[in-house]
Amino acid sequence: METTQKNKRSFLNAIATGAFMLIAATSFGQKKEVQAVKDSEAIRPYHISVNQEAITDLKNRVNATRWPQQETVTDQSQGVKLAQIQRLVKYWGTDYDWHKAEAKLNALPQYVTNIDGLNIQFIHIKSKHKNALPLIITHGWPGSVFELLKVVGPLTDPTAYGGKAEDAFDLVIPSMPGYGFSERPKGTGWGPEKIGNAWDVLMKRLGYKHYVSQGGDWGSVIADAMARQAPEGLLAIHVNMPATVPADVAKALRDGDPVPAGLSAKEKAAFASLNKLYTKGGGYAGMMVTRPQTLGYGLTDSPVGLASFFLDKFNEWTYSGGDAEKSLTKDEMLDDISLYWLTNTANSSANLYWENNTNKFNVVEQRTTEIKIPVAVTVFPGEIYQAPKSWTEKAYKNLIYFNEVNKGGHFASWEEPQLFAEEMRAAFKSVRKY
Repeated sequence: METTQKNKRSFLNAIATGAFMLIAATSFGQKKEVQAVKDSEAIRPYHISVNQEAITDLKNRVNATRWPQQETVTDQSQGVKLAQIQRLVKYWGTDYDWHKAEAKLNALPQYVTNIDGLNIQFIHIKSKHKNALPLIITHGWPGSVFELLKVVGPLTDPTAYGGKAEDAFDLVIPSMPGYGFSERPKGTGWGPEKIGNAWDVLMKRLGYKHYVSQGGDWGSVIADAMARQAPEGLLAIHVNMPATVPADVAKALRDGDPVPAGLSAKEKAAFASLNKLYTKGGGYAGMMVTRPQTLGYGLTDSPVGLASFFLDKFNEWTYSGGDAEKSLTKDEMLDDISLYWLTNTANSSANLYWENNTNKFNVVEQRTTEIKIPVAVTVFPGEIYQAPKSWTEKAYKNLIYFNEVNKGGHFASWEEPQLFAEEMRAAFKSVRKY
């Protein structure tokens, strides 16, 4: 009997010990999981170093290009002219130095953090001035963080560029998912809404309780999405490619109808610009919206294919009269093109068009009337279309700033950094209360 009781106590002790060990192991496992989450959410320093083999391979591919025949017209109606792309590519394969581009990025404080399972790389510059307003700026396609580097000084250190200390911004410049050194999504779902959510997470992870958001091209779409979401702390947005086209005008453009009656001169000009894009200039988007994977094979395998695809847009969308080199240098364009090539993001960046097939500048698809927070707009003369004030006021119900400037195009911060910075100071002046 005593032996039986002893065995029973041993058995119960074993169970208790086992249960304790199981609880401890479970607790340990949970702690590891929590720690893993904390580690992934950490803000980690980032340094760019592209290996020489990749650069050598790029130059070898460039110099081995098989060229098509020359265009059969005297203008750019068939696309980039052979002589122009050959001049750019010759420089790319000989004198262009990626290491200088890399040094520009590494000269700035860069970081990476994981948001929703994706590593997001970003630049974060804090102003030396007190009470600087936190500003997150989103680039577009075929742009990158390179298009924003020239505004870093004017925005973060305004006293050195004709501004006042109270004009200062803390600046956050992320690479969108699938662009630059941010991680490429492995599945679907990373559209403007999710990116907008991620940017709010990023700003709060950096410790900012209040901030503003700015964008052109895709950056405008993402800023609009953030404004619709209106997360706590987002004070206002500024866009330089606003979605203002009224429903009746959008329908006429879509159906190929004549200009609607009753439009003002500026509204007719906007209609004409958009009609030109949809009928003669939108092939690039049509391919990315419908078949980004198919397009990706050519852009990923041929650096000259990638360069010509981008140069076509640089020519059309800069305020240059069709010659991008009047607005951007060869090095500036090749910094951007090389970034896409060396990070192998031609395909992943195109996927954003497939994810979001509603960016046609119109009020209904962009749901701008849902935006309640303050909105500022600057219209640049070389933009794809010049949004009339009449449309803009109807599209954005809480429009706090509207200005038409006399120079600069679609890549406004790249082309006219000083003017762009002045617009940011003026646009967000009224929300600097925190």
